[in-house]
Amino acid sequence: MPDSTSPSAEPLDLRLVQSFTVVAEHRPFGRAAEALHITQPSLSRQIHRLEQHLGVLLFERTSQGNHLTDAGEVFLPLATDLLRAADRAAAATRAAARPGRITIGHSPGLIITPAVRELRHQHPEAEVRTTQLTPDEPHPALLAHRVDAVIARLPFATDGLDVTPLYDEPRVVVLPLDHRLADRASVTLADIADEPLPKVRGADPLQSAFWRIDPRPDGRPAPDGPLIDTVADQFELIAGGQAVTISVATPTLRPDLTAIPLDGVEPSHIVLATRAGDGNRLVAAFRICATRALSHASRMPTGTGAQPEAPGHAPVGTAQLLHAGL
Repeated sequence: MPDSTSPSAEPLDLRLVQSFTVVAEHRPFGRAAEALHITQPSLSRQIHRLEQHLGVLLFERTSQGNHLTDAGEVFLPLATDLLRAADRAAAATRAAARPGRITIGHSPGLIITPAVRELRHQHPEAEVRTTQLTPDEPHPALLAHRVDAVIARLPFATDGLDVTPLYDEPRVVVLPLDHRLADRASVTLADIADEPLPKVRGADPLQSAFWRIDPRPDGRPAPDGPLIDTVADQFELIAGGQAVTISVATPTLRPDLTAIPLDGVEPSHIVLATRAGDGNRLVAAFRICATRALSHASRMPTGTGAQPEAPGHAPVGTAQLLHAGL
């Protein structure tokens, strides 16, 4: 039996570790074998080899199916981390062999063109790519080496990253024109304490808490509005007087909505994030370009109708308030 033998001193075979994680995810063995595109007997032999290597049983085989043993439960998250670390190591090695390439990610609604243009001007030989990320992607995209730098709005996970502040955007409350607060020069959280805010199903918890200011400074939860599937779904609710939302000022709004400055709350912070200790010279160069080109982006006025575009801000309309009311 594996749990009665001494573990092997040989290094772990990552293929066996991957097979274990797939079995743990899919179960039974037949379904896992299909996912791995191998036969079930071959998969069973791989798991047996891994158990022999570790000197423990990872699965308990019963008539009801396969279940992780206590040792298997302990090994699963460690195995997952091991495979992710191996992927990151491979990606970092490949990236080191391509020092003349950089991929820059950015959040929706942010203009990074001035910084990218300056980088291309300074390094015409470099291959500079850009890609748009969802609000919850900056951290995993950087660690997986899908991108080398990201310009995005906080909050997002920053462990393992270097973060450079660029500029702030004040937050506003988006209201229907006939709302009781629509003619105010500014409002406070106390003014909207009982106003429901829509919740987007499956939204990133960090983003949702920030944009809904949930909980409030006094510890009370933010009032829940209707549960919606996409951010765009909320604007009919707002126009119809069923909810309000918190966002940043935009150049244009629907004609039946207005944006009022929200006083006394933390602004939205736009930052440049890169992998900690990344030695790519283009990453260092882009940090300088982004700081020069974007760090002095001016605040955007609020209110109804078309508004002037400020550096670093995308000319977006109501449907592109991608963070609001999360």
